[in-house]
Amino acid sequence: MEIKIIDKSDWFSYQKLRLTALKVAHESFGSTYEREVQFTEQQIIERISPNSNKFFMGIFDGKELVGMVSFHKEIGEKERHKGDIYGMFIHEDYQGKGLGKLLLSTLINKVKKDYPDLEQIRLSVVSNNTSGRKLYSNLGFEKYGVEINALKEGDEYFDEDLMVLFLK
Repeated sequence: MEIKIIDKSDWFSYQKLRLTALKVAHESFGSTYEREVQFTEQQIIERISPNSNKFFMGIFDGKELVGMVSFHKEIGEKERHKGDIYGMFIHEDYQGKGLGKLLLSTLINKVKKDYPDLEQIRLSVVSNNTSGRKLYSNLGFEKYGVEINALKEGDEYFDEDLMVLFLK
């Protein structure tokens, strides 16, 4: 297993795993398979290309991307002490093996090193995602609220737990 920053050369692997995530865990993401299956290669490359305020990190089994997560730092003057985690997903064949914890720990360590002034990392997780909530809690994230009906799919609503990891 190798953990690395995803870049434009990984666009196809990223899109393949992203579409899988949107199919199998559709209730956990704000986007949809139907929307993102239409993205062009250029749109995907623009999304995943790292810059000074964001990066996508992946865990690879050989050449196959099996897990991913992204980090986005706030850029506003009054909010640049915060960052957000989005799109955490481990392929179902690799779940339960500690890869999520390894991937997220690696991301947190990179954030601490690259953004020494960052004070907190936020994320949201669908409230009924027991394994996700447990993973985040084990890494030090604390629940600070719940967004009721955060996501809606058809006639079904999903609440999201809002969590934060204080770095200082």
